Amino acid sequence: MKPPVSSLYRDAMRVAAFGIVANAALGVAKLVAGTLGHSIALISDSVNSLGDSAASFVALVSLWYSQKPADSTHPYGHTRAEAVGALTISTLIIVGALLIGWQALSQFGDTHLIPPAWTLWVAGANAVLKEALFRFTLRAGRRIGSLTVVASAWDHRSDALCSLGAFAGLLGVRYGGPGLIWLDEAAALFIAAIIVWTGGRLYLSSASDLMDRQASEGLTREIRRAASQVDGVLGVEKLWIRKAGLEFLVDIHVEVDPCTQVRAGHQIGHEVQDALQQQFPRIRAVLVHLEPHA
Repeated sequence: MKPPVSSLYRDAMRVAAFGIVANAALGVAKLVAGTLGHSIALISDSVNSLGDSAASFVALVSLWYSQKPADSTHPYGHTRAEAVGALTISTLIIVGALLIGWQALSQFGDTHLIPPAWTLWVAGANAVLKEALFRFTLRAGRRIGSLTVVASAWDHRSDALCSLGAFAGLLGVRYGGPGLIWLDEAAALFIAAIIVWTGGRLYLSSASDLMDRQASEGLTREIRRAASQVDGVLGVEKLWIRKAGLEFLVDIHVEVDPCTQVRAGHQIGHEVQDALQQQFPRIRAVLVHLEPHA
């Protein structure tokens, strides 16, 4: 039995809340380590993690708002707030990356102390933790079907790659001597480039959902098959499925016997609606249009 939509929202909000705490803790740890260890790469990486915490907060708020019931001005509900949250997260990711890149460029070539060896452990441990957090969040996001949670997952992956870049830069600076001090800033620039690339991908994905992209071919095929099995339905002419947050809005044109009376046709339409919403709990609304079967 498929889980109800309410439980999916609860799971998504738990993942977002966990992301707030985890990212804040890692961000503060890297900020302290980068400041005490004189590492621009670690400080840049800490900004990324603190930004991730803010992004997780946006995800939590958007998921909460998405569950508000329909009203006179939002007859389809507020589910698209989830995609708006994902769009906001991707924008925060890109802006944060540009700030990191600007800071690295402005300090490129400046003389500063060589970071101590323990900063390597901080960067390396963070890369491992963020990769684990990425895998956990991505699995949850795909299971739930939440674009916001998936966006947060890729935010964790970019942070893991950033920490890996910081580790490589620190390693070069530490054991390459003063002549390679520029590797710290180079690592920060590498971090910024990865974040911009990831943020851009998430932005395009979020925008596509807001532009009513058709649902996946697999889901479309399943819904078409379910509608075709309803008594009185002789075929499915059109089927449009829009993703709205964790849910879907369905517009379907079904073919019936041309001699079917209005009352009987109306009943078939209701049976199609009921069948789809029973078999697919994430379908929020179904609009059924009847067509005469040729």
